[in-house]
Amino acid sequence: MALLPKIDPQEYIPHLKMEPHLLPALKILREAGIFRAINTSRSTSMKYIMERFGLWPYFDLVITILDVKKPKPHPESIEKIMETFQVERRETVFVGDSEIDKQAADSAGVKFISYKNRDLAPDGIVIEDHLALLDFLSKGEATDPGAFPGSPL
Repeated sequence: MALLPKIDPQEYIPHLKMEPHLLPALKILREAGIFRAINTSRSTSMKYIMERFGLWPYFDLVITILDVKKPKPHPESIEKIMETFQVERRETVFVGDSEIDKQAADSAGVKFISYKNRDLAPDGIVIEDHLALLDFLSKGEATDPGAFPGSPL
């Protein structure tokens, strides 16, 4: 860990690749009036990722490990997101790809959708593409009935 402060995260960002269909899915969610937030265990590197991929217009809030006292899987970050947007648990969906993400969603009492990781949701919802999230939301499968009232999805 002593080497960590010497690593410049900007060096590695050009090697990252955006997931297919992420921006179209985010655009549709934005147009539908659905809040979009990032909840990440990253720290200072997140701003560089947001800039590199032009993600700022697609998210309403970005929560990093620097924004909370208790990181995931503690529910603080998810509760902060729900409080910011004044949404209820039944209106909140956490899409994640790690065990920590699933634990955070469970600890906050929100619906979890696994992204490309069937091991996290053997009996739950797994999506392989961001556009698949739109199908779940439009059918009301990702949340309790009544969530996202008035949404055009």
